[in-house]
Amino acid sequence: MKRINDYRARNHPAYWAFVVHRVSGFVLALFLPVHFWALGRAIEGEASLDAFLRFTDQPLFKFGEWALVLLLAAHLAGGVRLLLIEFGHWTGLRKNLIAIGAGFAAMTSLAFALALVF
Repeated sequence: MKRINDYRARNHPAYWAFVVHRVSGFVLALFLPVHFWALGRAIEGEASLDAFLRFTDQPLFKFGEWALVLLLAAHLAGGVRLLLIEFGHWTGLRKNLIAIGAGFAAMTSLAFALALVF
C-alpha cells in the first residue's frame, strides 16, 4: 500500500523551526570558508587586510553582517530548543520554546542593526 504524506504537518511551527535551524546551519557552514579566507588576508599583511576591510565597509556587506547575526541567533536558539527537548522533563508541543527562540533571534538581530546604524 502506498503511503500518502500528510502535508498538514508543514504548517506546524515545529516544522518551520526545524527548517530554520537546518537552513541556518547550512548557510553558516557555507560562510565559514569565506570567513577563513578573510582572516587569511591578515596573514598576507596589514595593507591587504586594511584594503579588504575598506572594501567591506559598504551597505551590502553591512546587510550581510546583519543577516549573519540573524542566522547565528536563529541557529543558536534552535539548538538550545533541541537540547531542551532532548533533556527536558516536560511534555507537549513546546510552542513556547519556538516563540522564545524566534523572539531571541529577532531581538538580537534588531540590536545589531541598531548598533550598525548608530
